[in-house]
Amino acid sequence: MKQILILLFGLALLRPLCAQTIHEERSVYRDITVTERFGRRCLLFNVHRGDRNQTCIFTDGSRRLVFDYTKMSFAGLLLKPDPKRVLIAGLGGGTIPLVLSELFPDASIDVIEIDESVARVAKDFFFFKQTDLMRVHINDARVFIKRAALKEEKYDYIVLDAFSGDYIPEHMLTQEFLEEVKQVLAPDGVVVANTFSTSRFYDHESVTYQRVFGEFYNFKLPTSGNRIILTQLKSLPSLGVMAERAAQLTPQLREYGIPFLSYPEKLSAEVDWDMSRRVLTDQYSPSNLLRDN
Repeated sequence: MKQILILLFGLALLRPLCAQTIHEERSVYRDITVTERFGRRCLLFNVHRGDRNQTCIFTDGSRRLVFDYTKMSFAGLLLKPDPKRVLIAGLGGGTIPLVLSELFPDASIDVIEIDESVARVAKDFFFFKQTDLMRVHINDARVFIKRAALKEEKYDYIVLDAFSGDYIPEHMLTQEFLEEVKQVLAPDGVVVANTFSTSRFYDHESVTYQRVFGEFYNFKLPTSGNRIILTQLKSLPSLGVMAERAAQLTPQLREYGIPFLSYPEKLSAEVDWDMSRRVLTDQYSPSNLLRDN
């Protein structure tokens, strides 16, 4: 009996350390869970296959961003410091579009999210709100981009941040998809793609982006398993130009906890992938084989 009481007491002490589930549902596309622990609220997809936080925020009203990869995505401002028309593929909890709308209140922002449940959860639990200039479109991002290309629409800041819970949707990894993205990219615009630095897809993704866009900047940090690909249609800016832009934008980004001044020197155009790897296409994109478990 004494051992049982000790065990129960120990479990009672551990319970506050565990994240509390405040919402869960199964949508058409995935399992969605919202947890909260120590003033941090997180959105997770497909928890039964391993916890993968899509978005986390602080619930004390702080504007500080939680994840390094979220902060890293704003490195696109080093290539395009004054976006006017933004397209974001993948909503998650809505952190990236919210910050961009605060930084650039006159910018038009289209957010593409395939899962209506994710959009509702972002609104109900992560303080995301649409505005006249920031709209969420419930659609497959590839379909939306293809239609935008047919209408000859152009965006000067494109963020590819769609995840299924395991990895980027297969049809948004291919050469054909990136060619469609290229069609809606403004001549002075930037593409910001969030991928994994540790995935066995790394070489295949790299040669695919290289095939479509040519040279691109790789942005990796030792504190994150993500890498951000930054590319545009014109020549990439020099380190000096990016350092000047970083200095100009740092005051605006400081309250979000983004160490922007340190970013330019961490961008590299050096080829660090196997050039012999096969380009991903609509006919060849074996994500189930190449994804890390």
